[in-house]
Amino acid sequence: MIRFIAVLVTRLALIAPGAHLYEIANKMALSRDEYFVVQKIYIGWWVAGLLLPLSLLANLLLAYSEKKLWALAAAALVLVNLILFTFFTYPVNVATQNWTVMPDGWEALRRQWEFSHAVNAGVTFAAFCLSIVAALNKP
Repeated sequence: MIRFIAVLVTRLALIAPGAHLYEIANKMALSRDEYFVVQKIYIGWWVAGLLLPLSLLANLLLAYSEKKLWALAAAALVLVNLILFTFFTYPVNVATQNWTVMPDGWEALRRQWEFSHAVNAGVTFAAFCLSIVAALNKP
């Protein structure tokens, strides 16, 4: 059961960063006013962020309970995601008050915010793949 939960929660944790990755090209082309309007779609997305600690815990539990190094690697990548968010994405959320304030230099903040999410999509995808490998390999 823990195998299923680890894979499921890690897959669900990939949805939000994956969405950011798919929309980045179009969003980077938006004007300032268009961009700030579009950013309103993320109100409430913090709930999706709760899946990351759950994924971390589920993969750690799988690694511990079944001695799965692949699951430990998946957990490590989820931790990398959380660290990247903390140091690159979250400071932009603070500086822009979740994109409700247009500070000077907003373009640099947009790049940092968008690309930190894009990198996290790759990191979380790799964690998902490792979680699958851990679940499919016999103990």
